[in-house]
Amino acid sequence: MGVKGLEGFMERCCPEACVTVNLREMARQHVANIQQGCTATAATSSPTLVVDGMACLRHWYSCKDWLCGGQWREYMDVLKSWVEAFTVAGIRLVFFFDGVVEEQKRQTWVKRRRRVNGEISKIFRHVKAHGEQPGRDLFCLPSGLATFTCFALRSLGQVVFRSVQEADYEIANYALQHNSMGILGQDSDFIIYNSVPYLSVAKLRIDRLTTVLYDRQKLCRTIGLTVNQLPPLACLLGNDVVSEEQMQHIRSNAMAAYRINNPTPHSGAPQGQMVLAVSLLVSSLWGREEEDSGFIPPSLNLSAPRRELLKKGICSYLLPKQQSVQQLDISVLPSSPAFEKHVSPEILKACRERHVAAEDFMVYSVLCEGVIECSNTLEDEEDAELLPQALVYKPCRQHIYGLLLPHGHDCSSADLPAIREWFVYPGNPLREPDVVHPVSVSLPCGQPSLGLLWFGTGPEVSALRLTSFLSIFDCLEISQLFGAIEDSLLAALCLVSYIVLQVQTLSQEDVDAYLSQAVCLRLKSPQELQQIKLPFLCSRAVQLGSLYVRGLGHLLGANCASGCPLPSAALMPWHSFDGRLFHSKYLLAHSGAETTVLLDSNSSCLSLFLCLREKLTETCRERGRVLQSRPNRPEQSLKTTPGPRYRERHADQLPSDDENWRDRGKTTGGHGHGGQWRERGEARGGRSHYENREELWETEGHRAGGMRGGQHFHPHSYSYYHDGPQNTSHPPRQPRGRSYRHRGRCQLAPRWSQPPAPGT
Repeated sequence: MGVKGLEGFMERCCPEACVTVNLREMARQHVANIQQGCTATAATSSPTLVVDGMACLRHWYSCKDWLCGGQWREYMDVLKSWVEAFTVAGIRLVFFFDGVVEEQKRQTWVKRRRRVNGEISKIFRHVKAHGEQPGRDLFCLPSGLATFTCFALRSLGQVVFRSVQEADYEIANYALQHNSMGILGQDSDFIIYNSVPYLSVAKLRIDRLTTVLYDRQKLCRTIGLTVNQLPPLACLLGNDVVSEEQMQHIRSNAMAAYRINNPTPHSGAPQGQMVLAVSLLVSSLWGREEEDSGFIPPSLNLSAPRRELLKKGICSYLLPKQQSVQQLDISVLPSSPAFEKHVSPEILKACRERHVAAEDFMVYSVLCEGVIECSNTLEDEEDAELLPQALVYKPCRQHIYGLLLPHGHDCSSADLPAIREWFVYPGNPLREPDVVHPVSVSLPCGQPSLGLLWFGTGPEVSALRLTSFLSIFDCLEISQLFGAIEDSLLAALCLVSYIVLQVQTLSQEDVDAYLSQAVCLRLKSPQELQQIKLPFLCSRAVQLGSLYVRGLGHLLGANCASGCPLPSAALMPWHSFDGRLFHSKYLLAHSGAETTVLLDSNSSCLSLFLCLREKLTETCRERGRVLQSRPNRPEQSLKTTPGPRYRERHADQLPSDDENWRDRGKTTGGHGHGGQWRERGEARGGRSHYENREELWETEGHRAGGMRGGQHFHPHSYSYYHDGPQNTSHPPRQPRGRSYRHRGRCQLAPRWSQPPAPGT
């Protein structure tokens, strides 16, 4: 996040350092400068703009609906238009995304996560009180946006890197080494780095390609420093490494001295006076030569730990060519000794390369760092019915860890190194990481080697990859559908099956909402999705939407660990999820709508939906999981009844108020269990609540495989599975095992005996 208040100081106290620039003209000038003094090869290259992807997410996600889980197809259109604007102008883009959270910034990360948790609580209180999305002041990015944006940009032909250390550092270093025209982001640290010009994405006008350039040279002239003296200024003012609190006494002393020497206050905010005061201190204590930058003056009277912290903070701004020989070579591959005896150097090398190229997810953090984190998710801390996503997907992650860290003959499972998890969820104070141990994947052929999964060839290896992937989610049965349905639908079925097995409070209506939206999404354009009308929002549906999207991230991690049996494109949310569509299906399913209505009265969608639901029901039945029909009237979750103007606007969309609906909408049982995981009384790394869960419902009948209202549908032909748009995100592949030979027909024996009802 950089130095707090520095950009504001430049805008108020030295506006001449904030220059509005036209990026087209800036690019032309950059090329002209290269042609004057560089080789012909360099002169012909396109001007490059290095983009801080994390800083752009809030500007890219301009979709109106952000609460329901994400408008992913609309978001893809936004990214395409954004990239095209620069491409037309002849500007090449290179994107960087955070790949790790450095331990020296962990507490800053934790502090921000706690702050966002407070905002999420306000969001859910608003939804339950008003049944609508709150204003932009409580805006929260959809779950997994950064992860999936990396793959989205790669699919658009862009160069994308994921960092192996502090992303700001890698951005500044890459831009300097490659003589880029500028850095586009929103972090005042880019003013401190002695790198290329820093351009504001917040001030960017994409239609005109104009923005504001923060000129560090002009800033230095205003405050009387050299560029080499900016790092100690940043650290004394406070940044992500050296907090404001740790240098408070130094700033106070500097401010007192400034007021003595400047009795007439500077015409600016107190923060502006503070910047000037600390600048005077830095100018008096630090030399103006580059080699003096890491020097800590004894007159600061800092304790030994604070001296080391300040030195580390200053040196964190020095790029490789600016570092002294004493500095650590941060380009060395980080690797924990605990992992080296389990993973070969070849695996570690491939892991790092794929991570840097943004080709995988989760694997690098596990193998090379031994730590993994997950930011905030839209989860209601007051809802005791649904488990947090971190706990829902913990068994899945344990199997991923077990696949990545297989033990040899001379090593037991107890010897496997544990993974430290920093996952944000209600009830977790984030004082320390959860210690999670790997669990071996149970396969008929035994534990496969990672080298075979990643580098092996042949149909047998392809089949082994798919088996490993599905076994992580305990749904190996659905491999029968591999090749018979689109890969994105296979992934959706795998994910929903896993969620149902882990979350005992999930009902048949919830499953129908998940599957129907995945099936219907294929036939809808981004414009149609935007036009979906929601009479009100349900907080439970909001959580289920975020739970699904987080699950797609776990699918992606499992796929990468298994050697990619499925193309990454099939696991992207724009192929299997849309927030508004899911929310609409959820409201329909829980209002008792007929299945034909749920599937938009489309026969091909209906037959495909029934096939997927039958396979899911079969998977659950074999594990003793019986899905119950538990319609839950979403409007009853509102703390206050919608007002007359709200009802007037949505009279045609609100459910009826008949007594049968009220009786049917009541939820019975199963709500008292949620306090167990929130108490967090269990030992770190021990058995959690979901491992001891009991069946919550025993008396209600279920509708496994059936249709509402007693209707049935018989698919005349399995060609239904290929009606409508097909997934063209990847080229045809070679046969991948036995089931691939049956591509185009489902392997399930149909259990529907009656012909379709008229009109379906």
